[in-house]
Amino acid sequence: MKNDVNFVSDYLDATIQVLQDTKALNEQILSAVDIWKSALKNGRKVIFCGNGGSAADAQHLAAELMGRFLFDRAPMPALSLTVDTSALTAIGNDYGYENVFARQLRGIGVAGDVIVGLSTSGNSVNVVKAFEVARELGIATIGMTGAGGGAMAPLSDLLLAVPHAQTNYIQEAHIAIGHMICAMVEVQLCSPKP
Repeated sequence: MKNDVNFVSDYLDATIQVLQDTKALNEQILSAVDIWKSALKNGRKVIFCGNGGSAADAQHLAAELMGRFLFDRAPMPALSLTVDTSALTAIGNDYGYENVFARQLRGIGVAGDVIVGLSTSGNSVNVVKAFEVARELGIATIGMTGAGGGAMAPLSDLLLAVPHAQTNYIQEAHIAIGHMICAMVEVQLCSPKP
């Protein structure tokens, strides 16, 4: 039992340390808020993509904007490219899994949109290809990665690279960062009801 208690305590201590270290991204987080706000104020949308746990985070953050976060307000246009199984499997089958996000983005993305790509390594080929298409279309790219940023770094207009190398801790920081951005965008664009 003591070992289990130590594990819990040690794990939480490590998570807290990663979140403390993530304070180094304060300026980048504020820049992400501005990028999202600019797109939304101009009638554009925030698009998310990622694989595995990052796919779940992409879906989660899109839902926070489309639904509500801290208070009731009008929906903000947002979507995740990870949720349409027919598109994912058809594109994966016909064009290869590396093109599942790029092909969708080419179909629905417009200049002035924002794409947020989540990849703990920064090397997810399908996210990298989506960022390449985003560059062609005039879509702002925000990379959410782990330390270094991987192949996404040079393709990111803004890089939010959590200063850690272990997937679980990076993903925990990603959702915290995403929640912070959602909160600030919501408060700054929408007045809470009294």
